[in-house]
Amino acid sequence: MGYANLKGISLSTLLFGQKKPEADEVRPGFSWADFDVVLFLVAICLLMIGFIMIASASIHIADVRGEPFAFAIKQGIFLLLALVSAVLVVQIPVAWWRENGWLLLFVALLLLVVVLLAGKTVNGSTRWLRFGAFNIQPSEIAKLFLLAYLAGYLDRRREEVLVSWWGFCKPLCVMFLASLLLLLEPDFGATFVIMAAAAGMIFLSGAKVLKFAALLGVISVLGTLLILWKPYRLQRLMSYVDPWADQYNTGYQLTQSLIAFGRGEWFGEGLGNSVQKLFYLPEAHTDFVFAILAEEFGLVGCMVVVVLFAVLVYRGLSIGLAAERQGLRFAAFLAYGVSLLIGIQAFINMGVNAGLLPTKGLTLPLVSYGGSSLIMSCVCVALLQRIHCETVNPGHAKSSCEGQG
Repeated sequence: MGYANLKGISLSTLLFGQKKPEADEVRPGFSWADFDVVLFLVAICLLMIGFIMIASASIHIADVRGEPFAFAIKQGIFLLLALVSAVLVVQIPVAWWRENGWLLLFVALLLLVVVLLAGKTVNGSTRWLRFGAFNIQPSEIAKLFLLAYLAGYLDRRREEVLVSWWGFCKPLCVMFLASLLLLLEPDFGATFVIMAAAAGMIFLSGAKVLKFAALLGVISVLGTLLILWKPYRLQRLMSYVDPWADQYNTGYQLTQSLIAFGRGEWFGEGLGNSVQKLFYLPEAHTDFVFAILAEEFGLVGCMVVVVLFAVLVYRGLSIGLAAERQGLRFAAFLAYGVSLLIGIQAFINMGVNAGLLPTKGLTLPLVSYGGSSLIMSCVCVALLQRIHCETVNPGHAKSSCEGQG
């Protein structure tokens, strides 16, 4: 929706968007007035919450090294890089992503191969490429690039996907190849997220229920086999069912997270007053930062974060729907995929923290510590903003998206 300013704009307009501007309202060129204010404000709120919680959750771990704010400072650098990346990405026409789908696919697969050959191994997983003092997680980049390729395929071959089983299966073969590379790291969490987001994109593109049900069936069977294939995955599942049965071994992380939620009660212990971050809860500033937030801000704080993510995903899907209604199918499918990517990963992370899902090594988008996750999350939000700008400003969309005809 176009926003010259906020004065006089109703709540319904903010939440549900504006109608397509009339011909005399079309503004030539890129304009900040075309931004989705709600999406922008929600993302900023999550970034601020994440920075504050990382500073709180990591201070005692960093203090062991004599630098209590080491992680906070590093996250601040990541945040600056993420914002710069977002500003750059929002300048890129959506047509560029469509026209370079094959290149993005190649880069995604290449990154996943390179990390297997030259990656850094931590706790038995080879997921990082080291560049000086920083680590890059290629799977974060690959997830977005794979979805961009899939959006292009669904746009170009939509009729084939809807009518032919082979047309429906071809993009899935590519996604399964990427999933195989992710499983070799191993990174079961990223594999599930990318496959779930891809399945959601295919469904929203108009795939018939029978084909979508078959896809879900195949994914479910393969997921079950993967869990049974590796004993530690089955062990995690059993620990999830009853973490207190082995609370000092396999169920330790989950029980400590649940203790954090229990201590938080309604309004929490207050910022900085978490006990679980004092070396009780592992990964307190990364995968389990939501549990520390629950301890320090209680159920109310958790619900604020949940609502923020719900609004972000809702606005993303609304942007996709608006683009589809104007015939910008690639932009629509990409918006669907990016929104699902953020939503599914956030849902899994918060579910794991609360003991509702088995433990997985997934960060909370825009909130958890980590450069790769933070930068790519901001890039995803920037992509949604770009799609929104081109959708609500038809003149600009026409000039920058001529290749989408």
